[in-house]
Amino acid sequence: MDMRYEPKNGQQAKDAQKPAAAPRHEEKIKGIFSTQSVVKVGTGTTTRRTIQKTYWFVQEIDAETIEIQPLNRNYIPSGPKRKIPKDEFLQKFSPEPEFYVSTVFPKMKELSNTISRGEKHRANGELYSAEFEFGQALKVDEENVRANFGLGLTYMERGEKNKANDILERLVKLDAAFGKEHKHLFNDFGISLRKSQMYDQAVDYYRRAIELTQEDEHLWLNLARAYFEKGDMKNCVEQLRKAIALNPGIEEARQFWDYMVRKGFATGEYPERPGAGRAASPAKPAAARPVPAPAAKNGAGNGFEPGGEEETTSF
Repeated sequence: MDMRYEPKNGQQAKDAQKPAAAPRHEEKIKGIFSTQSVVKVGTGTTTRRTIQKTYWFVQEIDAETIEIQPLNRNYIPSGPKRKIPKDEFLQKFSPEPEFYVSTVFPKMKELSNTISRGEKHRANGELYSAEFEFGQALKVDEENVRANFGLGLTYMERGEKNKANDILERLVKLDAAFGKEHKHLFNDFGISLRKSQMYDQAVDYYRRAIELTQEDEHLWLNLARAYFEKGDMKNCVEQLRKAIALNPGIEEARQFWDYMVRKGFATGEYPERPGAGRAASPAKPAAARPVPAPAAKNGAGNGFEPGGEEETTSF
């Protein structure tokens, strides 16, 4: 075996002493891309083919998955998002960096500023100015979650329940309304529904959220609150059982359960987690803080409002 030593020149020696370069971090794909498709226009002898271009807002989720969302006619990312394999994306989508800089980004920024003005007006009690700004935003993107929540809250604060109900019907159809990034708005809206005595709407609202997020005990607890205010004690107890079964340590639900037992609406010990066998003896719950009686039309006023106004969900 040849064991000859070959001396390195000066530069080679210096290079050999350098530490190995760190692996290059690859930036994730994000921005505006387009696809093209051939569509037929006309009928019979007047049929012709034309190329149609569609723009998408794109984000890389992981090494294998890309999330895409179409732009609406105002060049705002809007509508349902869907995930596609990265290989398919690389084959069919073309980058549009200039279009993003010149058109999409300015419009997205303008929309965000409009919504921020609406939120500021609402916080200051300037409800008609808030309605105007949210309305302007929805003209640009009728599915914008922040603008819909803002307008719905504005209507409820003005006591316009019919208009608020129209917004609610739109929101429950938007999966994005129940995403983590909108948790604060989601909670504010649920509280406002109950404070406005829109109990049926509150039930529909939380049931829709549960369809999308089954394993969240706070949603079941909030649904129990809504049924309580509505006067439907049977369903209230059923939702409480589910909340405690999912998380036996949820203190507010335990206090609520104790109250329902004292009033004769529920019987037995705390519900068990499914398949957990006999539940351990729970610690004695803390006394419920005194709060005003709920404005329930069923005469259930009792000096205890389950959960007060601090509705939460962890999603």
